Amino acid sequence: MVQGYVHPSFSAVAEELASQIPGNGRSGSAVTVYHQGQCVVDVWGGCRDHDGNPWCEDTLALSFSTTKGVASTLLHVLADRGLIDYDKPVWHYWPEFKQGGKDNITVRHLLTHQAGLWDIRGMIDDAMRITDWDYMIDALAKATPLHAPGRTHGYHGLTYGWLVGEVMQRVTGRTFAELLKTELADPLQLDGLHVGLPESEFHRRALLASFPPTHRPPRAEGSARKRRSPGLVSRVQIGTMRGVLQVLGVDLDDLQRGLAPRGMGRFSFNDPSVVKACIPSANGMFTARSLARLYAMMANDGEIDGVRLMSPGRVYRISHVHSRKIDKVVPIPMHWRLGYHRVFSWGVKAPDAFGHFGFQGSGAWCDPSRHLAVGFTVNSAGGTTPFGDSRIMRINTAALKAADRAEGVKPRRWISLPFANG
Repeated sequence: MVQGYVHPSFSAVAEELASQIPGNGRSGSAVTVYHQGQCVVDVWGGCRDHDGNPWCEDTLALSFSTTKGVASTLLHVLADRGLIDYDKPVWHYWPEFKQGGKDNITVRHLLTHQAGLWDIRGMIDDAMRITDWDYMIDALAKATPLHAPGRTHGYHGLTYGWLVGEVMQRVTGRTFAELLKTELADPLQLDGLHVGLPESEFHRRALLASFPPTHRPPRAEGSARKRRSPGLVSRVQIGTMRGVLQVLGVDLDDLQRGLAPRGMGRFSFNDPSVVKACIPSANGMFTARSLARLYAMMANDGEIDGVRLMSPGRVYRISHVHSRKIDKVVPIPMHWRLGYHRVFSWGVKAPDAFGHFGFQGSGAWCDPSRHLAVGFTVNSAGGTTPFGDSRIMRINTAALKAADRAEGVKPRRWISLPFANG
């Protein structure tokens, strides 16, 4: 059963969620939608772990690259206060970054994936390094970019979060987790917005159905081969994508360098040490309602319920498209904005919409022209690729169509609509 509340005009969104939840006793998901500043959908269902514990209204789910959109929003809040200038060189805020010919890389280059620092495979010797903030900051400071800034772009699948995160830490003198709480979660009264989950909140988290509970140590020489966890790019996915990638001109080696550090096959995003680490590109633990409310703030010109975090002009600036090309890592035109990409849907145009989706299906976005925002969390794979899957596209389509039909939705009138899976 799907539980929660939905405005009658948006019932198709709840029905779509109900149709997606597998009946395997370990998978679940949640979706929240805001329209014209009002929460019109807040539903959840299924199970959050292998023991069949139910997905609850406050369940936190690891949301992979959806985290990048949250990190970007935090940076824009600071930029709106004059603390960060997009066109300042990164070393202006982070002096050690000037090494390795990175003098001309600006904050804008970071936000639009044009810095040439996406080769995570060449920077670290093992995937578990990504749980160590200081190690990663030092590695990035010493790194040499793969191309001149702005010449092309390659999706910074893992490095993005530390790059923008360290700029914020240098500017404020506070940790990324502290900034997330004081500048976004507290002002907007969000019930679940964490990057680096405190142990006190572990009881709320969903476990990813496709990952083992902990990181596997390296296999001893001569020992039996063990089943590998999926990582961000599995061998099967690479094999099936190979022909398509070649046609699109995407180098398979670049894809692996950007998304698959050595040892990723043994790495588990369920591992408590990974969940507690701060990885602002990949391990945000969110509720759907927190994601939707965060983006609803931007959908309403930077303000919601009397709380303003951005100016309307800032929202306009961050939604501007910087590139419509296929980059060196992602074989899809993402229409990169300042830290966000386009919103994918079936048969509904949303040129003003922007947000960020994640591996295994999660995502959050807004459409200021419709005053619409969506947050979607999930703990199971569903025909997924490193760039999302069709489930969120179907959710998006239902939300966009409902918003277009429901012009002038009045303040919410909650009704309970349980939907049976099947």
